[in-house]
Amino acid sequence: MRNITLSQAVNEALAEEMRRDETVFIIGEDVAEAGTPFKVLSGLVEEFGTERVIDTPIAEPGFMGLAVGAALTGARPVVDLMFGDFIFLIMDQLCNQAAKAHYMSGGKLKVPLVLRTNLGATRRSAAQHSQSLHTLVAHIPGLKVALPSSAYEAKGLMKSAIRDDNPVVIFEDKLMYNDKAPVPEEEFLIPLGQANVLREGHDITLIGTSSMVQVCQKAAEILAGEGIDAEVIDPRTIVPLDEATLLASAKKTSRVIVVDEGHQSFGITGEIASRINEKAFYHLDAPALRMGAMDVPVPFSPVLEDITVPTPESVAENARRLMSGEMIHAA
Repeated sequence: MRNITLSQAVNEALAEEMRRDETVFIIGEDVAEAGTPFKVLSGLVEEFGTERVIDTPIAEPGFMGLAVGAALTGARPVVDLMFGDFIFLIMDQLCNQAAKAHYMSGGKLKVPLVLRTNLGATRRSAAQHSQSLHTLVAHIPGLKVALPSSAYEAKGLMKSAIRDDNPVVIFEDKLMYNDKAPVPEEEFLIPLGQANVLREGHDITLIGTSSMVQVCQKAAEILAGEGIDAEVIDPRTIVPLDEATLLASAKKTSRVIVVDEGHQSFGITGEIASRINEKAFYHLDAPALRMGAMDVPVPFSPVLEDITVPTPESVAENARRLMSGEMIHAA
């Protein structure tokens, strides 16, 4: 084990898979010489050349279409979308073409494509560069969706995604690129659809996605000081969702909070909470509670932006209220 950043972990995963399989290539804006705005891909063009690390014009629909075509004809492209907010520009290529080709061809075609992009607020990037839009693609059958919460998850999930024969969308949190975590030197993969129980507990379950995993862990530490034993779970992927692990925890603790940085309404928290409420109903002491971002465009003002997303303190406060038997209604 060594501690490396999430950025280094993604870089390592891509390099290892490109060495292993010559059909893997990267395409997107500023992926070669610039190494992307977050410098995640730095050094890859020097090893693999501009035929496999391909800079494109500012034309997201165009290079996404090229990647879908390449995947249909035998390659394994990794599409780099500079900001997750730009996903609106490629929805036809991703959701109408890549997601449906296997089904519409009766299983004769496959689209082994990875779209890697990002999510997350509190980076002072304003409303058009701070959104968390993973729920949009999770709604589309035929797509898999991964949300790594650390360098370890980022590497293992990326390698599995590249080898998967389905289109996989990976959302990385922009604020986590420099966060370090232990990552094995030897090769490893994390299966898509396998949740991770990060902390065992018996009083309440905290389910967090992406950066909200750290929020839940910090909330659990706060609660531990008050004698409340919280279990923390990282689903890792929301499609496929490891429902069995989440339900088992809910039945054990009888109280659940689901935390996600996407907007509260019609989001991932609602889907996970509803499954728990439906399938673990008789084991619950209270309905599963959901906590997401406020239903407003992400503000540019730091003081306003910081209150739009869940915090360890707000998660801990809701946990206290659930433990006390107080009914809480999602805002």
